[in-house]
Amino acid sequence: MNKPKIVVLTGAGISKESGIPTFRDMGGWWKQYRIEEVASPEAWRRNPQLVLDFYNLRRRQLKEVEPNAAHKALAELERHFPVHIITQNVDDLHERAGSHQVLHLHGELRKVRSERNPSLVYPWEDDLHLGDLAEDGAQLRPHIVWFGEPVPAIEEAAQVVSDADVMLIVGTSMQVYPAAGLVHYLPSHARVFYVDPHPAPLHIPHPLTTVAATAVEGVPPLVKKWIDEGIG
Repeated sequence: MNKPKIVVLTGAGISKESGIPTFRDMGGWWKQYRIEEVASPEAWRRNPQLVLDFYNLRRRQLKEVEPNAAHKALAELERHFPVHIITQNVDDLHERAGSHQVLHLHGELRKVRSERNPSLVYPWEDDLHLGDLAEDGAQLRPHIVWFGEPVPAIEEAAQVVSDADVMLIVGTSMQVYPAAGLVHYLPSHARVFYVDPHPAPLHIPHPLTTVAATAVEGVPPLVKKWIDEGIG
């Protein structure tokens, strides 16, 4: 008997529990900015140094945190079932926890790319500066999908979802599109499990199990149950 294919959609809630601050939580002088002022093509054209400062800070913060119990549980789940993770997060905590099939919808904090050629992508650990150039001679920018930019990975994500048997949604308000629309690509037989402390109503034609809990509270016991008893 084939094991069910599980697709996990994760959002900021799972990373916040590792200590990664949301923009509103960053405090200090960032409070005077809106997120669009540091995470949009217009912001990059207007004040690239401010944008670089913002992402350099986030890259430094990422080095100070570790995967939490929810990340680790999802990695353990992969040892028992075929699991694909689709994440809206730009951190690498899923990978550091041990997950291997991770698709980042909104880019990756530890990568940079040419501002001229999006296919020229490089790993990057330290601060990024004006004057750091790609091999095509263009300025390097964060490898992040900014507000107002298309989401290149969304078609691949839809394909992954289209043959899933189970979707587990963790730590996302299901209000950010196109990611929130992925649930509509599920096949008719699929089941959906939604773990969030304040779950939004989901209007979907699939059996839905809602767990009103944080990722760390809700994911490990659910994963243990699936491993021990199967997905009933």
